[in-house]
Amino acid sequence: MARRKTSPAEDVMDLVAMLPWWAGVLLAGLAYLALHHFASQPTAAAVQSGQVGAIVTQTLWRTLASIGQYVLPFLCLAGAAMSAWRRRERKQLIGTVARSEAADALDGMSWQQFERLVGEGFRLQGYRVMETGGGGADGGIDLVLNKDGEKYLVQCKQWRAFRVGIEVVRELYGVMAAKGAAGGFVVTSGRFTDEARKFAEGRNVQLIGGTRLRALIKQAAGTTQQVPGRPAAVAPSAAAPAAAAPSCPICAKAWFAVPRSAARMPAASSGDARSTLHAGGRDRSAESNARGRCRPRLFSTLLISFRP
Repeated sequence: MARRKTSPAEDVMDLVAMLPWWAGVLLAGLAYLALHHFASQPTAAAVQSGQVGAIVTQTLWRTLASIGQYVLPFLCLAGAAMSAWRRRERKQLIGTVARSEAADALDGMSWQQFERLVGEGFRLQGYRVMETGGGGADGGIDLVLNKDGEKYLVQCKQWRAFRVGIEVVRELYGVMAAKGAAGGFVVTSGRFTDEARKFAEGRNVQLIGGTRLRALIKQAAGTTQQVPGRPAAVAPSAAAPAAAAPSCPICAKAWFAVPRSAARMPAASSGDARSTLHAGGRDRSAESNARGRCRPRLFSTLLISFRP
């Protein structure tokens, strides 16, 4: 299926649609300012005999500028809208293919959608992509890639029932040599013949079939596939909640255990022989005074609890 012939207005819109949408809006503004300035030039009041031709030409250009100051910005804005819509469509295609597990996820696309999908896949890998449109539904160079100062050519083949043969790969290799490209890609939704694969070996031509294309799109889109039946491991908490320490029944302060080595120290052997102290201080004398203050109140509480 060949591309239909387009009008000059459609060519302008397609050209602007290859740019980012904001570039189309900027072009619309610049076109209006330039044409409006030219259209608003005053006409000479007195015409001499030798200037009739120049005046007629100037009037004609001014008339065209008066019309073009509205038509050309409108076409640029329409191209910017097409660019934004195609960008959104490419993202949707990438998301659909990345989430799909079906083997025929690429078969239901038109050749335009397939080319946009491939172009967006290369964009996600860091390439600057220019969509040339090619010479037919599958003929010619469809994408021109640029990365790190090198140029790469891409042919997209939306062939569902056929294998891509050696003729296509040989044609791309010839165009690469003529245009000085550093490499090339032949991308198809189907498969390649053995002759095509053998011809591509040893040459800077990469063959990307349907299976590999889906894998590359999923990788570029950053999707992760979870193994069925294997739940994701839950990482242990970095700080597990500590067990509640026993507290003093009188002052409600927490007790903490004193190591046995500290209990054998002479300073710790005097006074209360318990192996628990109040938390919240490092001064041993302050802790001893706190135990002294709490001890009578603790004994009074015990006597009251055992009173018949």
